[in-house]
Amino acid sequence: MKPFVYSRATSVEDAARTAGTVQGARFIAGGTNLLDLMKHQIETPTHLIDVNHLGLDRIEKTPEGGLRIGALVRNTDLAADMIVRSDYAVLSRALLAGASGQLRNKATTAGNLLQRTRCPYFYDTRMPCNKRKPGSGCGAIGGMSRNLAILGVSDACIAQHPSDMAVAMRLLDAQVDTTGVDGARRSIPIADFHLLPGETPHIESALKPGEIITSVTLPKPIGGTHVYRKVRDRASYAFALVSVAAVFDRKGGARFAFGGIGAKPWRTQAADAAGKSGAKAVAQATLEGARTTHHNAFKTVLVERTLASIYRQKEARA
Repeated sequence: MKPFVYSRATSVEDAARTAGTVQGARFIAGGTNLLDLMKHQIETPTHLIDVNHLGLDRIEKTPEGGLRIGALVRNTDLAADMIVRSDYAVLSRALLAGASGQLRNKATTAGNLLQRTRCPYFYDTRMPCNKRKPGSGCGAIGGMSRNLAILGVSDACIAQHPSDMAVAMRLLDAQVDTTGVDGARRSIPIADFHLLPGETPHIESALKPGEIITSVTLPKPIGGTHVYRKVRDRASYAFALVSVAAVFDRKGGARFAFGGIGAKPWRTQAADAAGKSGAKAVAQATLEGARTTHHNAFKTVLVERTLASIYRQKEARA
């Protein structure tokens, strides 16, 4: 780990201003991903800005009937919140499917949204990786790619997005609230927050330099039956091969979001529209344009089988 300067932000505006004016500055809260990256010297920040004392750790109802989740709310607290458990159950279930209890105690809402891929070629500094070093190439293409993405990929990158929480928030149409270097505030639809790799896989979100996430806002509860199903190589502390967040309403309609298969949390209108037609139709709509490798082609079958198990669960509850 390389030397760095540490400072504690006194306000949101102070944090954003420092991050925007100091080259190589990064925010730190739980640090569950950033510290690992620093140990591997994948991330080498010159200045860490501690944002843990900014009062962004509350969960509050909005005047519109939704829920505002502070950027520093820990994953454990968010999953256990009674409003989340009753009105946004898919989010609670997704959080509990992620990482371990110890990590959930430290990991924050904003940090979870911004966590970086677990592609092995990203972590291996001996290998080319366009996310780590733009223009160096992608070692995963033509390499071992079993866990990697099949949707939204490009010739420059096939890394998958690792978050469980973000998949549920994509399903719920969350808004990511931010403050910029100049103090300006904006709300970014989560559909637009995470970026596809294209030719610039190192640019992973819509955040501007120095911009800080202050909260995530959920709209009114959508009701219905909430399901989060995660398929992985071991029962805990593992990232998804395929995950599905789903909500079924009383009229037979549904909405879906997927993890483990996309370069970002994946949702399409076509998959939602196919909800009444069953698992096979939803899988076909979801996987349109999928780009597989020899190692991860099995994910197309796994998507359909995971959906089929969710439909069986729904029918059993009915």
